[in-house]
Amino acid sequence: MKIYGDLKSGNCLKVKWVCDRLSRRYTWVEIDTLKNESRTPEFLKLNGAGQVPVLELDDGRTLAQSNAIIRYLARGTDLIPAEAFLAAKMDEWLFWEQYSHEPYLAVCRFQMFYLGQSQGDLDPEKVKRGYFALARMEHQLHDTRFLVGDALSLADVALLAYTRVAHEGGFHLDGYASVRRWVADSEKVLGL
Repeated sequence: MKIYGDLKSGNCLKVKWVCDRLSRRYTWVEIDTLKNESRTPEFLKLNGAGQVPVLELDDGRTLAQSNAIIRYLARGTDLIPAEAFLAAKMDEWLFWEQYSHEPYLAVCRFQMFYLGQSQGDLDPEKVKRGYFALARMEHQLHDTRFLVGDALSLADVALLAYTRVAHEGGFHLDGYASVRRWVADSEKVLGL
């Protein structure tokens, strides 16, 4: 299989980390989105939305959206809790990540890391919502080692991608001891 992605993108790294953790063989195809490589006619045949990551299976079928890809790759593994309620809690975090975390932490990081904007150029509302997301994680991680209990799941992979580089988007984790501990624990389990 092939993974089309950008190694600086947290959404793309999620897919790489899951493949690496599960020892899944793949070919990485680097796509530079700033050079519009995800907007070429060839790429748009893989994903009409023009976004990375994209998983291309050996039979030619493709799948987009990082959380859908990692959910597909991890089916039947220990990255998805076997107990139905815990699996649903994992999904709850996956949906929350895309709606209430990524739009703030990842967007601010994109503006600073990719576009070279200053922290002062960031939308104050995005910064406020980003810190609200970190506070929600802190609250959960105060009580559990990982987001869905004592074992790493796809919820942790998904949220780790941009939380571990929050500083690149102007966010500081000084007041988030449980989040910092969780980042270290997650990185260790993933071998990062």
